Amino acid sequence: MTGVLASFGASLPVALVGLLLAGAVIAAVHHAELVAHRIGEPFGTLVLALAVTIIELGLIVTLMSAAGEGAESLARDTVFAAVMIILNGLIGICLLIGGLRHREQSFQQTGVSASLATLSALTVFSLVLPNYTVSEAGPVYSTSQLAFVAIVSVLLYGTFVAVQTVRHRDYFLPPKDKAADVDVHADRPTAGAAGLSFALLLVCLVSVVMLAKKLATPIETMVDDWGAPRALVGVIIAALVLLPESVAAIRATLANRLQTSLNLALGSALATIGLTIPAVAALSMAMAMPITLGLDSKSMVLLMLTLLVSAQALATGKTTILQGVVHLLIFGVYLFTTIIP
Repeated sequence: MTGVLASFGASLPVALVGLLLAGAVIAAVHHAELVAHRIGEPFGTLVLALAVTIIELGLIVTLMSAAGEGAESLARDTVFAAVMIILNGLIGICLLIGGLRHREQSFQQTGVSASLATLSALTVFSLVLPNYTVSEAGPVYSTSQLAFVAIVSVLLYGTFVAVQTVRHRDYFLPPKDKAADVDVHADRPTAGAAGLSFALLLVCLVSVVMLAKKLATPIETMVDDWGAPRALVGVIIAALVLLPESVAAIRATLANRLQTSLNLALGSALATIGLTIPAVAALSMAMAMPITLGLDSKSMVLLMLTLLVSAQALATGKTTILQGVVHLLIFGVYLFTTIIP
């Protein structure tokens, strides 16, 4: 009886942190939607994607600076987990529930193709190519190679943002036949209300990351109790950090705004790699800290399959439940092989 009470007492703080995390996620999504409605698409989704990624990056850099066990592969594992969660888990859920609710959904295929082309280049440069260079043994870049890839990543992401927000902004707007949406025609928030929401959005996102960090130790204990690989911890933490974007994307899909969902999902994946890899590379060179970027063969196969299926599933500008099921099953295989390598 005493042991049961002790276990219950120990679980209460974890449950409280979980409830606070859920509240922070809901609040973040609410304020992000207010900001997005004020400044319009695609700037609104870009704000949430950048904010979450920058804070996620701060968490990674903090953990790497502590130089704990596995620090050299932390960035790789986190980035790969985020890409797989976004491209297969989040997009899969959006396409499935969108198809179930609306039968068929449409989006601007030109913008999605541009996003996938940029994402494919970034992922291969960052997570695959290090396995095949010969200047350094193992799945790592030499210092000069790491610096060059960091510069290339920043240039690619910067060019994408310029195209998305200025030069070809219309590629990332909802199709004209889908513009009739209740949210679109609702009154825009005032500049003051939007500014307050932006400040509160940052507070909520910081809270999400910090609460996720608090849950890291209990999650590690749970994973150890299961006898699962430590890589599963990174997957769980990445999923927690991506919750605000995920909830916002799913809500947009249910409102038949798939373009907004895809802008959020693909923009988040691009920001995760385009900002995280250069920052981690700078940290590695400044602190003479080794960094492992190359994926193992199993992970490379799953990444290549994900990129191929994403390009094919989003190639027509229309989606049904089939594409969603395919992505979700790939995500299931990824999770299963993470737990049982």
